[in-house]
Amino acid sequence: QLQLVESGGGSVQPGGSLRLSCAPSGRTFDLHAIGWFRQAPGKVLEGVSCMGPTPSSTTYADSVMGRFTASRDNAKTTVWLQLTNLQPEDTAVYYCAVGPPTACVSGNGASAFASWGQGTQVTVSS
Repeated sequence: QLQLVESGGGSVQPGGSLRLSCAPSGRTFDLHAIGWFRQAPGKVLEGVSCMGPTPSSTTYADSVMGRFTASRDNAKTTVWLQLTNLQPEDTAVYYCAVGPPTACVSGNGASAFASWGQGTQVTVSS
């Protein structure tokens, strides 16, 4: 399993932006699928974005479509989740997760991902 290190969370006002990053410790992502998930207080874990081995295979939850963008660097050492036009309902702990190349299309949701970051808090309030 990969050790994943997340950073970039924080507190912003509605309409603000943040960029979350996720990097494997001592390795690269190779052909892994990268999932971003979030969990708000009292709510179940929600899938936010799923990026397969190729950039064209990235998908987003309807609730964040057009506001969040997932990307990875060509060296496959870091992935990012750009959060824009943040709203109070986006407040949650955000997690990155790594799975096999087919994780995004497996239909197994979060259980398809074996390695998880420690989570980073995003708080949106005025």
